Amino acid sequence: MLISIITATYNSETTVRNTIESVLCQTYKDIEYIVIDGASKDSTMSIVREYEPQFAGRMRWISECDNGIYDAMNKGIAMATGDVVGILNSDDFYTSDGVLEILVRELRLSGADAVYGDIHYVKHNNVGKCVRYYSSASFRRWKMRMGWMPAHPSFYCRKPVYDKYGTFDCAFKIGADFENLLRLIFVNKIQIRYVSVDCVTMRTGGVSTLGMSSHIQIFRDHMLAYKKNDVYSNHILESLRYVEKFLQILFNKLKRGFK
Repeated sequence: MLISIITATYNSETTVRNTIESVLCQTYKDIEYIVIDGASKDSTMSIVREYEPQFAGRMRWISECDNGIYDAMNKGIAMATGDVVGILNSDDFYTSDGVLEILVRELRLSGADAVYGDIHYVKHNNVGKCVRYYSSASFRRWKMRMGWMPAHPSFYCRKPVYDKYGTFDCAFKIGADFENLLRLIFVNKIQIRYVSVDCVTMRTGGVSTLGMSSHIQIFRDHMLAYKKNDVYSNHILESLRYVEKFLQILFNKLKRGFK
């Protein structure tokens, strides 16, 4: 089972080395690695080229102007030749060396269209300090009416699903990942499986973690996603997500405190 891993980069020289090395360290080796660069002005592409020989022909890349991260992801999916596609952002890295091995095992055993797990956030300058653990364990399909979705960086989906139902709608500023998963999981009811594994370590400071302005834009994008896909929700249902999010954060803090 060939896994296509896509990393979108733009001026990522301070973080992309960690991202690439975490791919190289994966125990599962049947992969192709696709880097889509938005014409970086720093040394990002020099770093990518430095690591290319270590992939022994399993890396492909392009560097050209694009229309943002979702456009870059779409380019990567279009280039992918794997059975399964996953996204690994250039600020992020795999939490352990066996992540892909575990996800592939579940895909094979279950026959699901997609699998997903957990992620955790760290400070940009201190990747050893967890500031929030995002567990997808409580996700249910119906919760998408409340704005919930599986942790997208942990989402590994069979390529024919994207071919059939489409990729990311670049009209969404921040919430194209939610709209895509709403379309795949809620509307078209693809078969999904949760895997209890911490898949990805994410640095805070990305486009969806920039404070109140990003939350407002996410709220708007979610409401637009419901409308586009003819899914009923409302402002009250969407707001309930923050209640559950707060309880999850509180539970994780208490859990760490007891250790």
